[in-house]
Amino acid sequence: MSKIQAYAANEAGAELVPYDYDPGPLMADHVEVEVMACGICHSDVSMLDNEWGISRYPLVAGHEIVGRIVELGSQVKHVEKGQIVGIGWMAQSCLTCHPCLSGQQHHCGQTRPTIAGRHGGFADKVRVQAIWALPLPDGLDVDSAGPLFCGGITVFAPFINYGILPTDKVAVMGIGGLGHLGLQFARAWGCEVTAFTSSMDKADELMGLGAHHVVNSRDSDALKTLKGRFDMVLSTVNVNLPWYSYIRALAPEGRLVQVGMVTEPMPIPASGLIAGQKQVGGSDTGSPAMMAKMLEFCARHDIAPKVEYYPMSDINEAIARLKSGKARYRVVLKRD
Repeated sequence: MSKIQAYAANEAGAELVPYDYDPGPLMADHVEVEVMACGICHSDVSMLDNEWGISRYPLVAGHEIVGRIVELGSQVKHVEKGQIVGIGWMAQSCLTCHPCLSGQQHHCGQTRPTIAGRHGGFADKVRVQAIWALPLPDGLDVDSAGPLFCGGITVFAPFINYGILPTDKVAVMGIGGLGHLGLQFARAWGCEVTAFTSSMDKADELMGLGAHHVVNSRDSDALKTLKGRFDMVLSTVNVNLPWYSYIRALAPEGRLVQVGMVTEPMPIPASGLIAGQKQVGGSDTGSPAMMAKMLEFCARHDIAPKVEYYPMSDINEAIARLKSGKARYRVVLKRD
């Protein structure tokens, strides 16, 4: 059994260094995937820096993976060697609990995230349960597709989970790695799309990504004029904002859907929810079936992440680029 060659952090905040490990025998319902490209997500950085207090070291991050299946467990029948697949945040679920049997495997109480307590895709190979290795449809670019498997499904799922209609008005707040995909999904869904951004120099670019309107999120007067407008405000930001202004911007029965990991309690006024029967909700990732649906949607509508590429050997430079906040819009590592 050959060792897997990876890059790992040995402690919180440390630079990644070469790290080899023996994965042991391949489990019967798992596949081994040769990594071709792997996106870097802010969740990778949070895990590497132990921001959530659950990291174990040495830690091999990387959960926006595209690669080729090179080994099949003895029970795996629905995919084949040589098939190109993608892997996201989840790597394993029990398959027998109520959420799993209901097609909501990502809500399984025994899920194992790809980079929590196990090793991820900053490596030459990675192993996951076969249902979490999603075949890549024809028409999707192998090199750039990785971010769809985490960032993409995160902003796609609310359109299905919250019953968004093509006639709805949708705003996307925070146009970065998640938000630029949210704009593309909302436009292809048929919605009237507004981008909230603090960087108005990106206005033309955001229109090109799908926004019909661009609003300066720092302009309180502009926010006031939008009272009662949106059926959904999709928030990708990870800091507290004047939430009441955005709740006021919701139409009756509208929803503020939070997908950015705000680490402090969000002050939400009850009066803003009661008037108009508005809601605040969240969304995490998606089941394998929903991820497959998202990939089909992307192939049909030519939706793709906007990425900057780095060779895997320059992983520390790539992580620094992500942390700088200057990446447009996702950073992807390609195998050397």
